[in-house]
Parts: sequence; C-alpha cells; structure tokens
Amino acid sequence: MQTSLLLNSRTTDKPISKELRALLDSISTVKSIEKDTFVFHEGAAAEEIYIIKQGLVQISKLTADGKEMILRVCKNNDIIGELTLFSDHPKYLLSAKVLESGEIFVINKNKLEKELMTNSVLTFEFMKWTSNHMRKFQTKIRDLLLNGKKGAVYSTLIRLSNSYGITQENGILIDLTLTNQELANFCAATRESVNRILVQLRKLDIITIDKTGRIFIKDIGYLRDEIGCENCPIEVCNIN
Repeated sequence: MQTSLLLNSRTTDKPISKELRALLDSISTVKSIEKDTFVFHEGAAAEEIYIIKQGLVQISKLTADGKEMILRVCKNNDIIGELTLFSDHPKYLLSAKVLESGEIFVINKNKLEKELMTNSVLTFEFMKWTSNHMRKFQTKIRDLLLNGKKGAVYSTLIRLSNSYGITQENGILIDLTLTNQELANFCAATRESVNRILVQLRKLDIITIDKTGRIFIKDIGYLRDEIGCENCPIEVCNIN
C-alpha cells in the first residue's frame, strides 16, 4: 500500500476547535510508534485514546470468519480509540496497526472524561465528532451486511473515489495503487472474490485498470445504483 499517497488523501473532516485541541494537548504525552506494531488490539482494555501527531495508522476489525476488514486509514491529527469514552470497563472495538512510523499523543481516558464533564461546550463538540466516526463505521458495516461481497467492493470503490479520486473527462481515476489483496482487506473478502468482481466490472466496461494498478471508474452511477447508494455526504462516505 502506498503510504506516501495515503498521506495525501482528500480531508473532509472538520478540524476540532482550538479550545478542544488545547485541552487535549494539556493532558497528553507523546509516544513514538513503529511500523508494523499495534497501538492497541481489538478486545484489549481501553484506558487511553490517541491523536496521531505524525505517521499512518490502519484501523481494522476481524470478522466472524477471521477475515480482516480495514475501516479507516488515519493520519496526522486524527483521533483513534475515541469510541470508548463514557463507558464502564470499556474494551477497544477495533485494532490499530501502524503503517508508517511516527508519533502519537496519548491521552488518559479518565482524565479526558473528567475535563469534559466540567465544560459542556467541549463535551458537545467531542460527542459530535465521535458520532460522525460512528456513522462511518455503521455505513461500512451496513454495506457489507446488506449488499454482500459485491456490494462491499462497489462501496469501497466509491469511497476510494471520494478520498483519492481525480475527476477526468470520461470518469474518475482513483490515484492510489492497491493490490487485489489490499482491496479485499477493505471489504473483508478474499483476494479471489475481489478479482472476480473486478474482472466482471471490466467486462461490463464500468472500470478499467492501468498498468500501474490504478482503477479508473467509467460509470460510477452504475456502482451507486447497484448498492442503493443513499448519496451520503463525503465526510461520511470516504475511506479515511
């Protein structure tokens, strides 16, 4: 996976306020993260949340049949582990693997909860931010459950086009090279099933794939119609 290009994905999330950022900075410590290590594992006790200062972190979940589903690729200023706040004996719902070495801000969950409880404005802002991430998580799981493997691939192509798409005269070029296995990881599918779906889309002249592996979507309307796309805003419908 091209980590240099992942850093240049189209950012759609609204930045947090200076006041909330100042609060987070005041109660955080900095920790180095190394490529191919984990910030946290799914199911582990959740005592901290994190802000990425530098680097790339992949957020994923294991499905019931043991396949890895990549839900987000997070970069500078993204918050991870945030869904554990204000819950008793929380455990991380997802895993966070480092794709590119860097640094993270580490924030104790109890300290953050205590500070937020004294400031209703910042609490409201933080809860809105986490609600937006939950919407992303829910829509990706919905696409997989309701539309099967084919729908998951179609949905992932749409999300990739929103994050890395370059609009051209005859369609949208996804300016990111992914192997079929990497694409499969975004869909909780096998490499073989993704390959079959891509071959079928090429036969239907919906997509083409260049020599470098970049996908060009010629008819994104077809993909949207096939999954009953609800035209969610880009800040929800993206791969980040």
